[in-house]
Amino acid sequence: MNQPVRVSSITDQDVEAYRRVRARMPQLAAGLSAEDLAAQSMPDASPGKWHLGHVSWFFETMILAGRPGYQVVDERLNAVFNSYYEALGERVERAERGLMTRPSLAEVMAYRAEIDRRMEAWLAEGPGDGLEPYLFALGLNHEQQHQELFLMDVLNLMSRSRLDPAAYEAEPRVGELEARLGGWVSFEGGLTQIGAGDDGFAFDNERPAHRVWLEPFSVAADLTTNADWIEFIDDGGYQRAEFWLADGWARVKAEAWAAPLYWREEAAGWSVMTLTGRRPVDPAAPVRHVSFYEADAFARWSGRRLPTEAEWEQAARADPAAFSNLTGEVWQWTASAYAPYPGFCPTEGTAAEYNGKFMANQMVLRGGAFATPEGHARPSYRNFYYPHQRWMFAGVRLAADGAVIEETGAHDAFRQDMIDGLSRRVKALPPKWFYDAEGSRLFEEITRLPEYYPTRQEAALLRRVAPEWAGRFGPGAVLVELGSGASEKTRIVLDAARDLAAYVPIDISPSALNEAADRIRADYPGLQVLPVVGDFEHLAPPPVEAGQGRRIGFFPGSTIGNLTPEAAAALLRSAREVLGEGSLFILGVDLVKSPEVLVAAYDDAQGVTAAFNRNLLVRANRDLGMDFEPEAFDHLALWNPEHSRMEMHLRAMRPMTVRLGKLAFRFAAGETVHTESSRKFDEASVRALAQAAGWRLEAFEVGPDPAVGLALLVA
Repeated sequence: MNQPVRVSSITDQDVEAYRRVRARMPQLAAGLSAEDLAAQSMPDASPGKWHLGHVSWFFETMILAGRPGYQVVDERLNAVFNSYYEALGERVERAERGLMTRPSLAEVMAYRAEIDRRMEAWLAEGPGDGLEPYLFALGLNHEQQHQELFLMDVLNLMSRSRLDPAAYEAEPRVGELEARLGGWVSFEGGLTQIGAGDDGFAFDNERPAHRVWLEPFSVAADLTTNADWIEFIDDGGYQRAEFWLADGWARVKAEAWAAPLYWREEAAGWSVMTLTGRRPVDPAAPVRHVSFYEADAFARWSGRRLPTEAEWEQAARADPAAFSNLTGEVWQWTASAYAPYPGFCPTEGTAAEYNGKFMANQMVLRGGAFATPEGHARPSYRNFYYPHQRWMFAGVRLAADGAVIEETGAHDAFRQDMIDGLSRRVKALPPKWFYDAEGSRLFEEITRLPEYYPTRQEAALLRRVAPEWAGRFGPGAVLVELGSGASEKTRIVLDAARDLAAYVPIDISPSALNEAADRIRADYPGLQVLPVVGDFEHLAPPPVEAGQGRRIGFFPGSTIGNLTPEAAAALLRSAREVLGEGSLFILGVDLVKSPEVLVAAYDDAQGVTAAFNRNLLVRANRDLGMDFEPEAFDHLALWNPEHSRMEMHLRAMRPMTVRLGKLAFRFAAGETVHTESSRKFDEASVRALAQAAGWRLEAFEVGPDPAVGLALLVA
């Protein structure tokens, strides 16, 4: 039979590896209190001091105790630190480990030190033939697994406190979050081999290597993000049974799941408990702490699926550079049940219980997490958990049948957003693509419509407050406008603050930015104008030529309402960091008002807003070669009271198929594309948003009905 023993000897590098691996968990524990290390949060978790002792017990039991005449350190510790080994006798059940007040933390660390002393002597003597070298490598990998479990359990423990304590000042990461690559990676399928080969260490459940047949498939280049998950939540993902497996739906109802584990909805948006305390959810970060049931439901909602473990391994081996965060951010759920490979043979002896006995009712995860020790992950690694469990560092990478993108060359952002947006079960496109030349012209026309009040109401309010607020700028101030357009509102502030040192407009369109900057220079010859091409959601510091005066952020037009609560908070946090301590920020917001007024503003009688919305499809036809029929889509403007936002949609009037190259996107009659959301505020929600981003609301001014607001924030 195939045997899992593939490690033949111990080297000097192995000795150093032992010391390095054994040092890490005490380092993780060093910043925690004895109370933290003794406590247990739930039946699936274990106290920190138990982890510290158990991994030492593993070396003693699996290796040292096998030598003739060996005397154990303390017979009583076998029952204390035995995890699940039936062959080794009695043990404390996992759910009751937190009830043990003894041994003390000091006694556990003394036990650990004694095992280290004995293991160093064993290493110096040299292991015997047979299983010992493999068991030594198994012990190192076992300890690395418990280092990650230690952090999982500590986080769960911290989450149980109403004080939201931080376990660490900085997240104990192994590597940095990698930038997104975008798109999908397609594979032809065919006969392939998965599983660990004969060389080097692997757990027994990774062997033997064997052949599998794969149909053509695609895997997402990036992990599913928090922003993606918020869309799932906002679309009723946790309230709609059609996305869920029966057992998953029962769990949703029984445990009232409404978001990933550790998330909490607050006035300023979602927050999440982390190892550094409670933090606002970062929309761009990969989602964590979701169960298999949630991952599967999200995939169904997305119109995709989870990869099989064979697909994941084939993709990881064939083209690892095509994927971001393949092994360093979250373990990724697969659609594969945890079962033995053909010809599986467990490790000999007591270690036979390590993996094989769990091969039922669990699901496989692949990859690795931010907390997975360096060098521990590999393409063949099979992690496994029960489908309802959520406290792991687990996330999602989607897959699909066949080729999602027909070519592997570069795709511009519009094309990629179109592919991603129309591939979703609930189709949606980012509103930033509205603004080609015709879209910009139509929007300017919208601002002059009698129904569209925000532009004129904000300009009037700004004329009233600008002289007073400009008096707070101080000499040599620098006005930094986000998403500028050199509009009437910009000039109101420039006229009120004549001693500005510089004006820094930021816009994504170079041509529009430069034209506007030239006009400002002509009308304000004494003002230094320093345009910056960029996305206001990814701010850079103002140019050094602007001087060192107080920075004044300016973000009018209620544009903050087009962002999700998480993205809005992230933008304001970024602005605070870039503008610096003591800076000011003028923020324009639209206010909650009667739905009749709001709907009319987004669905005018002349049909200009409808033309603006449909122009997105016209642009897609022109720039991407698509074949939309714009007039076959209705313009919809809807008030969403639950989320205090106006929504714009395009609704298909009949069934149709729209093509982008070889890709086909099908629309049912009545199916919509969500093109824009515009959140509405009140003073309390603005204050909460500001506080979440590190600002203080200094002043809040409201104009006459239909009212808009201007907020003055102070860093």
